[in-house]
Amino acid sequence: MQGRKNSARGKATVLVVEDELFVRMIAVDAIEDAGYATIEAQDADQALILLEVHDEIDLVFTDIKMPGTIDGLGLALRVRERWPGLPLILTSGHLRQEDATVPASVPFLQKPYRAATLLAELARLLD
Repeated sequence: MQGRKNSARGKATVLVVEDELFVRMIAVDAIEDAGYATIEAQDADQALILLEVHDEIDLVFTDIKMPGTIDGLGLALRVRERWPGLPLILTSGHLRQEDATVPASVPFLQKPYRAATLLAELARLLD
């Protein structure tokens, strides 16, 4: 396990960071249907607060383009600094995987992504 998961606790917890409610709901439903727990944030600012108070978060799945003081890339950089072992998955409908702004070590899902693709990445990073 690369995240902060306590193996005695059971299923892994994914922080889903997405400003579009409908997109976030679809992602959360797919993740929960696959047996993971979720915590939701509507932007990176809220995500950072949740990361400080929820030590059970095992992975951050974040959109890149969001309103707020930082975007998903800024969130990814802060997560890498503060919680270096915490896995991340980035997504965007505006960027392509080969864009230089996406860290090479972080999986990237181009929107619209398939739930199966997201779940495969979660399984690879968490199981």
